[in-house]
Amino acid sequence: MPPETQTPTTSPMSPTNPSPMAHEDVIHNIGYRHYGGPRLGRGYARLSLFSQSLRGAFGLGWSAKSKVLPMLLVAAMCAPALIIVAVAISTKMTKLPLQYMQYTIYLQMVIGLFVAAQAPQSVSRDLRFKTTPLYFSRPIERIDYVTAKFAAMTAALFILTAVPLVILYVGALLGKLGFTSQTAGFGKGIVAALLLSLLLAGIGMVIAAITPRRGFGVAAIIAVIAISYGAVSAIQGVAYSQGNFEAEGWFGLFSPISLLDGAQAWWLGATVSTPGNYGPPDAMAGIAYLLVLIAVIVGCFGLLMRRYRKVGLS
Repeated sequence: MPPETQTPTTSPMSPTNPSPMAHEDVIHNIGYRHYGGPRLGRGYARLSLFSQSLRGAFGLGWSAKSKVLPMLLVAAMCAPALIIVAVAISTKMTKLPLQYMQYTIYLQMVIGLFVAAQAPQSVSRDLRFKTTPLYFSRPIERIDYVTAKFAAMTAALFILTAVPLVILYVGALLGKLGFTSQTAGFGKGIVAALLLSLLLAGIGMVIAAITPRRGFGVAAIIAVIAISYGAVSAIQGVAYSQGNFEAEGWFGLFSPISLLDGAQAWWLGATVSTPGNYGPPDAMAGIAYLLVLIAVIVGCFGLLMRRYRKVGLS
């Protein structure tokens, strides 16, 4: 006998008659897979943050508008070096008209503008949009973030100040101005450029980290770097006119640029840019210049660590 035929019945839970609550129990397979590759860890994250911050300081990886100002400032730093080299070679000078260590002092306004523009760009966006805690949700700590940002700004400033010194050095060698003397001067200039980069990077980053408002950070950095130097120079000029050369030397401790100027004069033998070319009046003052310079750099790093110990919690 043929098998008994059964009439299909519709279940209350079948797709043709779904339960009113069935849509809440559906699990969608979107193809998610766990990452099975290498865990690169803190070192890679720190290096990535450093490289991206360094590129951002020159507008690389950003829009064309973001590249205009930093590239103009780089050109402004290199143009005088090219002119000096051209004049020295064409007139057959026996030495460069400007020392390597003096170059950054005379171009301090360009360097100050670069710090004022790029230090807030490095940290203010993270503070303004409260993305800093997202960094700390990754396998990096606050010291990694601060170290990477500080190092990136220092490296950007060092590139800005060292490239024109390289131009001067290469031009001096092409002009046959003396290999030994030019190499010694160039080496001292590179050391001075590194100290200046550490000093201004620390000051700029601390000021920029205080406020998420980029405009306030720019104005404050310009005030600290430029206005302080103008005020100290004016006071030193008054002391020089009154013949008080010892006081003139000590006043240089109160401005970042004059602080570096005095430190490199005592430590590296540079010619200072103060009225009458009076730097630290004695060895005690010279040591004070160098110690204050180091203390400001270390203190700025400590203030950044203190600042981001609080920022990372909100």
